[in-house]
Amino acid sequence: MIPSMRSLTAEEYVEAFKSFLEHSTEHQCMDEFNKEQMPTIVAGITRLCHHMSHKAEHASLLLGDFLAGVDLKMIRILQAVHPGVFIDNEIVEPNPQHVAAYKKLVNQAPDLQNVSFIWHQLTSLEYEQQVKERGTHKKFDFIHMIQMLYRVEDIPSTIKFFHSCLDHHGKLLIIILSDSSGWASLWKKHRDCLPATDSGHYITCSGITEVLQSLGVQHRVYELPSGWDITECFTEGDAVGGRMMDFLTGTKNFLGTAPPALRRRLQAALRQPECSSTRDGRVIFSNNLSMIVVES
Repeated sequence: MIPSMRSLTAEEYVEAFKSFLEHSTEHQCMDEFNKEQMPTIVAGITRLCHHMSHKAEHASLLLGDFLAGVDLKMIRILQAVHPGVFIDNEIVEPNPQHVAAYKKLVNQAPDLQNVSFIWHQLTSLEYEQQVKERGTHKKFDFIHMIQMLYRVEDIPSTIKFFHSCLDHHGKLLIIILSDSSGWASLWKKHRDCLPATDSGHYITCSGITEVLQSLGVQHRVYELPSGWDITECFTEGDAVGGRMMDFLTGTKNFLGTAPPALRRRLQAALRQPECSSTRDGRVIFSNNLSMIVVES
């Protein structure tokens, strides 16, 4: 008897995500953005330069993806652009495995001087509720939401709240999948052949910019190309390909539990030119990202 389809657990998601990172240029893409654009962006956070106590506050909002390494690189850029400034870094992350991995990275990074870390093992909504209950609206100079808005309950409300947490001249960085990505095409044209097990929002850059426009806040969008080698998705019985399909669909053992017709339809969709391209016999799924910098 074929087992029924079900969503990935938090632990299974972590494993599927690791496979995704190993075969995609997601982090390399973010590294390029950090190198090319971030110094100019954080240079505009003027309070870091002029605050009397030389204390800066930096919030990391890492929901749904393990991006502690990216966050630490951003901290190092802040230190390089504003030398001698103390950074008060807060992390909001509901997954205990991600929190533990982040703490391990920090313990292995002796160069992070003048940086304090506070971890909130909460969802963004739980954090927001906690802040409102305490009645203390802490202000931050730099907040980033990296690939996390797919999982919040109310996207406009979440953006509005965290934008209100920015101090004068603060910046909010939102990283989300681009409208030119294969994900956008998959979600738009083939949503009905994805299992109904994944409760996330199927949102890309344009959905976020519409919210920002409705809020009347200034923002700028940077587009960065990224690819994901999904060749093994089409190899029968391949374990790596299986994990890739699990990540694509949010489903545990998709290839083993999905009806054959559904499996074939999704695999055919993945090969469409709006989703992927072929290079040297490899199938490269478009994982293009949009970096949205929001002004306070």
